[in-house]
Amino acid sequence: MQPQRIEVIADDAGQRVDVLVDGEPFTSYVYTDTLAVLKKPVLYPVRTAEGVPITRGYPLEQRPGERIDHPHQIGYWLNYGSVGGLDFWNNSSAIPAERAHEMGTIRHLAIESTESGDGAGHLIATSAWMNSKGDVLLNERTHFVFRATPGVRIIDRFTTLTAGDEDVSFADHKEGVLGLRMTRALEMPAAEPVDVVGPDGSVVSSSDNTGINGAYLNSEGVEGYPDVWAKRARWMTLSGVLAGADSVTVAILDHPENPGHPTYWHARDYGLFAANPLGQAVFSDGMERLDFALASGASTTFRYRLVIFSGNTSPAQVEAWYDEFVTTEL
Repeated sequence: MQPQRIEVIADDAGQRVDVLVDGEPFTSYVYTDTLAVLKKPVLYPVRTAEGVPITRGYPLEQRPGERIDHPHQIGYWLNYGSVGGLDFWNNSSAIPAERAHEMGTIRHLAIESTESGDGAGHLIATSAWMNSKGDVLLNERTHFVFRATPGVRIIDRFTTLTAGDEDVSFADHKEGVLGLRMTRALEMPAAEPVDVVGPDGSVVSSSDNTGINGAYLNSEGVEGYPDVWAKRARWMTLSGVLAGADSVTVAILDHPENPGHPTYWHARDYGLFAANPLGQAVFSDGMERLDFALASGASTTFRYRLVIFSGNTSPAQVEAWYDEFVTTEL
């Protein structure tokens, strides 16, 4: 079988890098110099092999029926809720000016390199984690590897964070580290009405759970929300049926060399799908504590794989991709 062609195309004017599979959109690395809306670079949207987004549109796009909560949860990202006392997770254009000093921002610096190829494509980008005054706490270098096989889309992310001139603490916190905000169909049905985008773009209250059918499963065999929340696992899947894509399974894989492995999961019924190895005191009700920190000039690397399967997928198939991931070398 001929490998699928991965094209990684920088668009400096559009402040994005587009990733195509055999000429069709897969995802884009999106950033901005002004950071009026985005307070961090993200991959957005992320699509199945059929081209159907698994990520919600809000706040960048107004898709009818989608929730309008948590405007900081955009696409696929990596940040944290307590870095040197600053909140990088919740920062968004909705934060009032008087709270700006509490927030951290990740500013894109440069596209170091792009590489297209048959079977895999590469993107290396650099960013700075800074406070509201522009002082840099962390320097980030992220290497994305995009892969595709028939019915499968893969994103490997290798993010190295290096402390600047001062030591940096990562206090145990609920909000982190690797996040993905899912499209409405992959949420769980809501018991109460929720605010969503109406057909005309206005905000309406809706109790309609039609087509909302997401289901979690982790590597330890734990199923469903809230059971999977605050549990350790090597990987987690979120499965459901998308219009135009039939069944889909989205898997996040945690690498054994990551700090805090196996990660705790900050997975919610409203579509937040996140791996957080650093918030141990929160997830263990104080039974554990990590107090992760980097001395000035020291580095750490987070390694994650996102796999999007079209069609029904078994735990054994996810395990096979996990085994391949943990033995992959750049």
